[in-house]
Amino acid sequence: MTTTQPPGTPLGSLPPREHLRLGQIATVLDVVIPVYNEERDLEPCVRRLREHLARTFPYGFRITIADNASTDRTPEVAARLDDALEEVTAVRLERKGRGRALRTVWSLSEAPVLAYMDVDLSTDLNALLPLVAPLISGHSDLAIGSRLSRGARVVRGPKREFISRMYNLILRGSLAARFSDAQCGFKAIRGEVAERLLPMVEDTGWFFDTELLVLAERAGLRIHEVPVDWVDDPHSTVQLVRTATDDLKGVWRVGRALGTGALPLDRLARPFGDDPRDRELSGVPGGLARQLVGFCAVGGLSTLLYLGLYSLFRLGAGAQLANAAALLLSAVANTAANRRLTFGVRGRDRAVRHQAQGLVVFAIGLVLTSGSLAALDAASGTPSHGTELAVLVSANLAATVLRFLLFRAWVFPDRAGRDDLVTPPHPSHDRNDLTRSTR
Repeated sequence: MTTTQPPGTPLGSLPPREHLRLGQIATVLDVVIPVYNEERDLEPCVRRLREHLARTFPYGFRITIADNASTDRTPEVAARLDDALEEVTAVRLERKGRGRALRTVWSLSEAPVLAYMDVDLSTDLNALLPLVAPLISGHSDLAIGSRLSRGARVVRGPKREFISRMYNLILRGSLAARFSDAQCGFKAIRGEVAERLLPMVEDTGWFFDTELLVLAERAGLRIHEVPVDWVDDPHSTVQLVRTATDDLKGVWRVGRALGTGALPLDRLARPFGDDPRDRELSGVPGGLARQLVGFCAVGGLSTLLYLGLYSLFRLGAGAQLANAAALLLSAVANTAANRRLTFGVRGRDRAVRHQAQGLVVFAIGLVLTSGSLAALDAASGTPSHGTELAVLVSANLAATVLRFLLFRAWVFPDRAGRDDLVTPPHPSHDRNDLTRSTR
């Protein structure tokens, strides 16, 4: 599976999304069904899915059975289906892990749209075409079925419902995830996105889905959600406690990697829009609206921190000293927060330089606020604490506008055109673990 970079696309980033040229592609969709010891459910599941796709899906498709080192008759059933049904292929892996199975099969597939679903078919298959349609059209990069979004209809016990909702609350609180359902076994991804994204995903088990989605979202890829009808499988073999423990470990690992900037998410960036004119605009700053929102949010919190510190220091020091100390501490925190949240600079590279530049900006703010305090003292002699705070807020508003302009133009200039991005090598797969049935 290869992708061709169009002219003007930065090295290492993804090309613009385009509608698939369906007339030139024999197999548009590859649906993977990862299984482990599913000799009873595998055949009816595959036959039902194949019948549904043949009846409703207007393009070529393939169903790939990914056997995760089953120890029962699952390999025999898979091989029989491979021989009997033209659209079915069986793959045998010698090591367990749903994530390992998906990464292996998706990496080897040449289909432009890749999907997977659980063997129990808990999700209504009528959601399959709405799931993959935005990927075919070029609107989205990934698509997920959601049991927690508005419009979904779900039948399951209170225990699983509670665990699912709590897990997604943890993701929202710790990793700032905005998608609604990480673990629904009903997802799809465009092939060229999978080629870039899969090498960054470390997990080989149940956390694979979450890690894939978090990295995609942080990289700015578009995730489409489809409300699904879902009925719990009472015979599910998922070990809830062990899975939950592994997931929490994964949340910690991914959060730490994102916090330190260890992941090259720039390699997943998309050019703005699919209209060539969007990529030819000159003189228009990119991301201004988002940066303004982030800067205002950080600035609001920094102002509260500054005022709190000033009030604290004012108890034992003069106004000028209290102002300088509070502004210095809040400026360091402000620069660090804007570096990470507003301008998206991660890792330790140039961190000291950015703080030094931030201190220069701080000095300008100090001149404005100190000058305002000096003018207030000269005008009124002994102003009240409330008057001091009002004057400082006004001076800080003026300093904030200047700070944003300096941050954007000098401290954190647009680095979209930097040339230090390199395309990551695609990982080699251990073919000793893999056996593909062939005709």
